[in-house]
Amino acid sequence: MSSIADPIAGSPVADAKTEANAEVKAKAPAITLPVTGERELRLDLFRGLALWLIFIDHLPTNLLTWLTIRNYGFSDATEIFIFISGYTAAFVYGRAMLEGGFVIATARILRRVWQIYVAHVFLFTIFLAEISYVATSFENPLYSEEMGIMDFLKQPDVTIVQALLLRFRPVNMDVLPLYIVLMLFLPLILGLMKWKPDVTLGLSVLLYALTWQFDLYLSAYPNGFWAFNPFAWQLLFVFGAWCALGGARRMSRILSSNITMWICIVYLVAAFFVTLTWYVPQLGHIMPKVIEQWMYPINKTDLDVLRFAHFLALAALTVRFLPRDWPGLKSRWLRPLILCGQHSLEIFCLGVFLAFAGHFVLAEVSGGAALHALISVCGILIMCGMAWIISWYKHSADKGASKKGAVGNADLAGGGA
Repeated sequence: MSSIADPIAGSPVADAKTEANAEVKAKAPAITLPVTGERELRLDLFRGLALWLIFIDHLPTNLLTWLTIRNYGFSDATEIFIFISGYTAAFVYGRAMLEGGFVIATARILRRVWQIYVAHVFLFTIFLAEISYVATSFENPLYSEEMGIMDFLKQPDVTIVQALLLRFRPVNMDVLPLYIVLMLFLPLILGLMKWKPDVTLGLSVLLYALTWQFDLYLSAYPNGFWAFNPFAWQLLFVFGAWCALGGARRMSRILSSNITMWICIVYLVAAFFVTLTWYVPQLGHIMPKVIEQWMYPINKTDLDVLRFAHFLALAALTVRFLPRDWPGLKSRWLRPLILCGQHSLEIFCLGVFLAFAGHFVLAEVSGGAALHALISVCGILIMCGMAWIISWYKHSADKGASKKGAVGNADLAGGGA
């Protein structure tokens, strides 16, 4: 029978429970993953939205361009794409690392990196052929200059090698090389996350700070540097991975706070009025000179902290007001966006190709705002159609593999992300 002194002195029962809890806690992994179940459609939705916005932003300025988020704040679709890429990559390969170990997960990650690299090289080749054909057929060398392939036409042998090394990239082809580099370091990121997720995020913040302090960057060919500095943009990728591996759950109380909500709203409103001064010079006087000197330039290459904070504010409000079980995610009207997000690599490559095609049409045919809008809408419809075809094909292939597996060959379906 225990006495009132047991809680202080420590009874055998209490000691046994404490030791058992400590043992369970010691054996528990540092990272946590949601139970495998229904697909997170919010991620697909916003990744598809990011792909649409990237395509529209790559076209010459038109009516739909004013609907993209870059005109109403500091961040744009690139932040959405990289964050979700980090989140989904960590969710898929983090589970593989917990279940199969570091070596198996690394092998799967490198396989995915190779797929992205091959897609980049294929896109590079098609993109060069498209630009060269248009420039030659219409005897307009300005296309080659605008798209940044003049060096390729002068020294194709050297430029090809540099392109394979990811140092030479035409216009609008900067996102995939960044994604390739970030995915290459994913095994290290996940290994550190498995050990100490918060420490890993802290190291990422430290690298981001050192990048700004010591001007770290990767050089590009023939001159300059990467349009998206991996040393800086890794912060967004790692933050996405951290959120996927339990960070978002640990922040749930902060995200549900009314104080957080109002801070985000105030920041987004302030960012809106700042960007408004870029397009309406008459409003420039409302910006104090001291704030202008501190704020500008808002650097996209090195992921300016104002851009990062703007994305965080958007993400916090999205999580708060768009729950995972929102019925609209099953709506047929949002299905095209979700399908594009589920096949992001293929749709991104298609979007780059379509953006130049649209640029060419708009340069050769003067049709005003109506033609600009028509080109944008047609491009989005083509992207949606391709996403539907890919989804239909994969669904048919999965059904075929399931039927074959049912007759005794379950390995035909394969694995991988």
